[in-house]
Amino acid sequence: MVRTLVSIWKTPDLRNKILFTIGVVVVFRILAFIPIPGADQQALKDFFSQSQLLQLLDLFSGGTLLNFSIVALGLNPYINASIIMQLLTVAIPKLEELQKEGEYGRQKINQYTRFLTVPLSVIQSYGVFILLQRSGVSVLGEVGPLQIISIIVTMAAGTLLLMWLGELITEQGIGNGISILIFSGIIVRLPITLGQTVQVINTDNLIKIALVLAAALLVIVVVVVVNEGHRRILVQYARRVRGDRLVGGQTTHLPIRVNQAGVIPIIFAVSVILLPGMIGTFLSTSSNPQIADIAANVRDFFNNTAYYSTIYFILVISFTYFYTAVTFNPTKIADDLKKYGGFIPGIRPGLATSQYIAYILNRITLVGGVFLGAVAILPFIIKDLTDISTLAIGGTGLLIVVSVVLETSKQLESQLIMRSYEGFITK
Repeated sequence: MVRTLVSIWKTPDLRNKILFTIGVVVVFRILAFIPIPGADQQALKDFFSQSQLLQLLDLFSGGTLLNFSIVALGLNPYINASIIMQLLTVAIPKLEELQKEGEYGRQKINQYTRFLTVPLSVIQSYGVFILLQRSGVSVLGEVGPLQIISIIVTMAAGTLLLMWLGELITEQGIGNGISILIFSGIIVRLPITLGQTVQVINTDNLIKIALVLAAALLVIVVVVVVNEGHRRILVQYARRVRGDRLVGGQTTHLPIRVNQAGVIPIIFAVSVILLPGMIGTFLSTSSNPQIADIAANVRDFFNNTAYYSTIYFILVISFTYFYTAVTFNPTKIADDLKKYGGFIPGIRPGLATSQYIAYILNRITLVGGVFLGAVAILPFIIKDLTDISTLAIGGTGLLIVVSVVLETSKQLESQLIMRSYEGFITK
């Protein structure tokens, strides 16, 4: 490990990429602490502490929403735009053809994603503003039309700025820029969490805190194992005669990941489960007493940890199946295998192969969906079992952190291997 780090540091271009990435992350963290004028920080913290939904939304913003900074929305609009474009790529044939055009198609789809981010940023900025105004907590106080417009424009511009910084990291730094920024927002909370935990340590809860820390290490191990786990389906290729040569006959594997959908189902579930609570909060101050009463009941229902966790768990599993079905097409894979002379031993090519792959995929997806659902509701379970709110294991945060670390380490490893081959060739 030390030798690898030394090799990375001794490679000038890799060292420059790492320093550039660190510099952009520092800029992001500075922006995260520049508040929008007029916001009452203490009232905002009190309001967030009462809602599990807003705390979860703050996680995906990288901790910027709690500060109500100029980048309060974080990268949520861009993530949502990326997911929408990915779904549209499957639904719209022209976009699907564009995706197959290599680098040019990828650049065009990325451009459409940026365009879609702009209206989503404006809509979400207005939604957050209305939510805070109707929350019953004096977070922003009395604001006029021009102030409202300036707040919305500032928040939308902050998201676009973060999107640009993330793409700079992707192009000139190390790792996926968007993931790195979200990762940094989660990591910077660790010292604050540990500091809050130290303040509440006593002889009564010392054992509980030790158990929570042990559970955190176990969760990290499980996340790594499941995130890297896959089911390998044996594939053989028929031997064919080309001219005077005999080609084919190789044996390979078709890997199907256990966590095929990544963290996307959790993002989907968060977007859906936030909506009723936000609408309930918005309408709870209505002048109509019946509407206000119904809205208050809806808001209280989604603030109940047991009900919220159950619905959240079910939504994550459902969206895992949905997203996997959209992005992984067994029929297309079976057709490609048949086209290139590949087959699964004991399974007829074509329809039977497609059905076999779909059968395996459904079983694997159930395991992946339950895993993601358990990860999503893990903080609430730990909090209820230990009554320690300062050190609840953020399952979603751990999943993001582990995924980013694995992805970045693989990219660094590939860069080192590539440069080793380049040095060997030059010698």
